[in-house]
Amino acid sequence: MFNPHWTHPLLVLSAVLAIIFALANFNSLKRIFIGRPMRTSELHAKHNKLYWFVALLVLAADLYSSVAYGPEAGMTEVAMLGPAAKWLILPITFATVVLLIILIVSYIMGVLAYPNGGGAYMIARDNFKTSWIPLVASGSLLVDYILTVAVSVSAGVQAIASAYPVVAPHATTLSVICVLIILLVNLRGVSESASIFAWPTLLFMISMVFLILTGFTDQLQKGFVQPSTPSVGTIPKGLTTLLLLKAFSAACSSLTGIETISNSVPVFREPAAKNAVKAYVALGLITGGTLLGFAYQLYVKGISVDPQNTMLSQLAGVYFGHGPIYQIIIWLTFIVLILAANSTFTGFPQLAALVASDGFLPRSLTIRGDRLGYSNGMIILAALASLLILAFQAETNLLIPLYSIGVFVSFTIAQIGLVRRWLRIKGPYWKLKMSVNAVGAVTTALVSIVVATTKFTDGAWIVIVVLPAIVLGCLAIRRHYEQVADELRIDYKTMKPRSHHVVTIVLVSGVHRVVLNTISFAKSLHTDVIALYVGFNDEDIDKMEKKWEEWGAPCRLVTLKSEYRSLLNPITRFIQRVETHEGRPDHVHILIPQFIPRKWWHFILHNQSALLLRAWLLRHKDVIITTVPYHLQR
Repeated sequence: MFNPHWTHPLLVLSAVLAIIFALANFNSLKRIFIGRPMRTSELHAKHNKLYWFVALLVLAADLYSSVAYGPEAGMTEVAMLGPAAKWLILPITFATVVLLIILIVSYIMGVLAYPNGGGAYMIARDNFKTSWIPLVASGSLLVDYILTVAVSVSAGVQAIASAYPVVAPHATTLSVICVLIILLVNLRGVSESASIFAWPTLLFMISMVFLILTGFTDQLQKGFVQPSTPSVGTIPKGLTTLLLLKAFSAACSSLTGIETISNSVPVFREPAAKNAVKAYVALGLITGGTLLGFAYQLYVKGISVDPQNTMLSQLAGVYFGHGPIYQIIIWLTFIVLILAANSTFTGFPQLAALVASDGFLPRSLTIRGDRLGYSNGMIILAALASLLILAFQAETNLLIPLYSIGVFVSFTIAQIGLVRRWLRIKGPYWKLKMSVNAVGAVTTALVSIVVATTKFTDGAWIVIVVLPAIVLGCLAIRRHYEQVADELRIDYKTMKPRSHHVVTIVLVSGVHRVVLNTISFAKSLHTDVIALYVGFNDEDIDKMEKKWEEWGAPCRLVTLKSEYRSLLNPITRFIQRVETHEGRPDHVHILIPQFIPRKWWHFILHNQSALLLRAWLLRHKDVIITTVPYHLQR
């Protein structure tokens, strides 16, 4: 009979074995999931760049997919006012589309000014003298990217839960799994993820247009004013300016992702800037048209907010029932909302790498992986988004209040930066360009204030607190790098390499082939060599000293007794004694013998004292640690 008390230890043991197996077979698993390594010379190869239409589909997923929940997010804020508030979806969505047009025109100016990408951070860095303003822009965008992944994936799973309620209890787990799948695909490289992700975005666009055209066809037959259509102009009881602004700010969640194209200009084929502008124009037309058409259909049919059934699901159900077309629309909505995070997996690592190259984030974020992508940034993005999903239990309504604040802050900084640029460099049509960006700056600044104030108590305060912390953290990182550079800098004329008096200590556990290998290496260094043995009792020490004499005492042997069965403290005390008495050497060189098993599972059969000793001894200032490996043959 299986003992349930062993369940937990067995699970732990299984997890440990799985980790050891994964580490031992890391390269093989990496090749399976990520693919072959790519040469650096392939970075600018044509096949790694995207046609503007394919890039549009890949990068548009973030912005366009939000039409599925943007209007609903706005209406959720006024839903408590009853049926009289249903018509408000029209002015709220119209205002959102006007803002969309302003932002896209403004960002086209940014692409023309900065064709190498970088978005708000690059613009701010180039046009503001203080370092904290660009960091506010980059920090707000990085936070928004993380929220984009969490919100898009959660909304996608919620769309499926509307059609299949059995999914709802497992929404959090499914959301995290989806994030991990997107991470793996993106680690394979942008060209491969593009071929996978472009089609669902295109099909979702077609399905939304088809849904809207079906609605217009229905209205041509039954009339544009139907029994379910709410009357326009009725002011619902309880409506306030603050509530209306709150609804507008919630609907603005459908505008996040506009900056993705501006940040990702380098992924376009040449001429990259011109192709990015094409993508922006097409994106504005299709997104604006879809938002207006979708909102109008929701208005005509009088669709209400239902926490258990999305407005898109309700509208599709009205026109197509729950047949095949309804299923296709729901599944495409799920897929494209999941894949909306893909564009973020392009933008976040590139922006993080750009900020890190300036010394404000860890330099590991600038390292390209085997597939030439910034894999460290992708992994961090997936980890933080997964933590958010777990913390908020994949509840889109809880995540949306945190959403869009950061992106509108970065919008504002970018537009002000562009105004400063046109004033500085002038150029053709500079007054027109400056006017466009000035309008964009004023508009986005007002929206930022509205979003921050109306969503503050709903969770926006978290982002408002996090942003200054990110900026302070970035400044601390830069200060650390500057201090390290100052300390490591040398004077080439006066500071030259010189020889040192070194005492080499070989840590020995007995007389065997591994120790022979290490002593031989130590004697070839032509330094003072001392073999150090730590015994736990007198018998072991006597036995070691006799064996050493029989071996011919190849070097001086020092034995220490440890009554508490510790290796670390006796070795540390001996090192301190050597540093003060053995001719006061400049450095103490510790050689640690270590045998390397031939098979991965043999590692778990031996203690890892060499690793522990190395980690412990690194804390000593003038001690150099070297591991001398001996590879077992069987």
